[in-house]
Amino acid sequence: MRHCRQCQRQNGSAFAVNALIETDRVALLSGSIAEIIMTTPSGKGQTIARCPKCMVTVWSHYDMGGLGNSICFIRVGSLDQPELLPPDVHIFTSTRLPWVVLPPGVQATTAFYRFAETWSQDSLRRRDALFEAAGIDRPAKRTHSK
Repeated sequence: MRHCRQCQRQNGSAFAVNALIETDRVALLSGSIAEIIMTTPSGKGQTIARCPKCMVTVWSHYDMGGLGNSICFIRVGSLDQPELLPPDVHIFTSTRLPWVVLPPGVQATTAFYRFAETWSQDSLRRRDALFEAAGIDRPAKRTHSK
């Protein structure tokens, strides 16, 4: 769950809940999407895919160490059964709205997180496979604080 101010503004909500999955595993079954590019604090930007009729964000793509469109950040709230995908980590909690109370014992960081400390081994292997397929050396470990 992303509590950063930019996510709050873009979603018109207190946070954004994303489910990450390889883009080649996502299929648009009907309709179309409208893509817009938004700036990000990193300066690398993000591509946001919205429904062109209601403008709800369906997914987005961040740079992710050069992976770009290879990983899809599906907005959990746009799914038919969002309750099946509870957040596994809360990030950017330094800008969390004060009335959002985190459940006891959840993983949380004040900024971003370290992939190796947060993602499952299977998820890390899948991410590494994307880097390999793209011909990108795996980025050095992140040093963001918790």
